[in-house]
Amino acid sequence: MDAREVLYTTRAMRRVKSDPIPMDIQERIMDAAVRAPSGGNAQNWRFMLVDDPAVIAQIGPIYRAAMALLWGSVYAERVAAAEADPESPDSKAFLRVQKSAQWLADNFEKVPLYLFGFTQNDTSGSSIYPALWSAQLAARVEGIGASLTQVLAFQHDDVLNILGIPTDEGWYMAGCVSFGYPTGKWGVASRQQAHEVSFRNQWGSPLGFETPEPLWP
Repeated sequence: MDAREVLYTTRAMRRVKSDPIPMDIQERIMDAAVRAPSGGNAQNWRFMLVDDPAVIAQIGPIYRAAMALLWGSVYAERVAAAEADPESPDSKAFLRVQKSAQWLADNFEKVPLYLFGFTQNDTSGSSIYPALWSAQLAARVEGIGASLTQVLAFQHDDVLNILGIPTDEGWYMAGCVSFGYPTGKWGVASRQQAHEVSFRNQWGSPLGFETPEPLWP
């Protein structure tokens, strides 16, 4: 698969089938993940793949509770605005994202594979998010959808206990990636264009080029 296709079409794919992910594909995903940049090459990370239905079933209710807290706190204003004017373009875009995110919460136990990433004594995520993103890119090459979420941070200690993570060694759960064969189609995500959100040399200065449409395909 062309590298630009991978970059342009790897987006949050939360709606997935329950079909298991073959072990050789999991191996390729993880081998790509650990090749990501690591600050000082410290590789101060640990990863955990979770595919045991019994373990996933314990996390599912916690995830739903965390999502409910997210909608009622961080995104409360956006939810209210979208519900007040559901026909506006911004509201429609947000409600689509909310519906997708809520699907994952409601169907958490149906997703076949999760990847949890942990750092030790480092909550910045600067050295593990590249690895989690590499895992998602590698999954895209295999035709597998993925989505990174950090909402379980609301219930951080509960998740650590379920997964048997030592609580006295400074391990921090930086994120969780869901994996599965998608039910929808791949495509280029709609985003603000680079020149609309970027500057050159000084804040507010023009970027120097404008890209009105995605450069791929």
